[in-house]
Amino acid sequence: MKQMIPRCGWCGSDPLYLAYHDQEWGVPLHDDRRLFEMLTLEGAQAGLSWLTILRKRDGYRQAYDNFDPERIARYSDADIQRLLGDARIVRNRLKIASAVRNAQGVLSILEDTGSLDAFLWQFVDHLPQQNAWGSLDQVPTRTPASDRMSKALKKRGFVFVGSTICYAFMQAVGMVNDHVVGCYRHAEIRSTAPC
Repeated sequence: MKQMIPRCGWCGSDPLYLAYHDQEWGVPLHDDRRLFEMLTLEGAQAGLSWLTILRKRDGYRQAYDNFDPERIARYSDADIQRLLGDARIVRNRLKIASAVRNAQGVLSILEDTGSLDAFLWQFVDHLPQQNAWGSLDQVPTRTPASDRMSKALKKRGFVFVGSTICYAFMQAVGMVNDHVVGCYRHAEIRSTAPC
């Protein structure tokens, strides 16, 4: 009988989901463009499953100029119309328009602070927060830190950045280690965290 690797229960058995859980989710990310990508995808996921977004991620990268905020910030109404017809992404006008607006917000942050990474990671004092949840039902959907991040992003004109979306983003990019303690990734992520 094949021994099962202990993982967080949310990742199920889909190979794409398992790979995401095992290789990406919760790993600290500090690349500005990838952070913008994850923030965009978390917003696109609102009301949908994350697996739906994972299946479309390559399509998003192609359709959104590999998440180059300078290019996306200049998207015109014609670009939005083009994206509304692109089956590789979630074709929702508000979500597409939010990517353009948020790209403009990213450029503003870069102009003011020089780094999207520094701006976003300030909400966890620039260090991954190490949680120790025993089960999925203990994991919060928002925290005071995600509330502050959401408020700061909204103040800069971002949309689709409510506190719940911000917390999912924080989990994904390793600002918090929310692998449950019984998951084999919990200890691996914790051991790579700076002291």
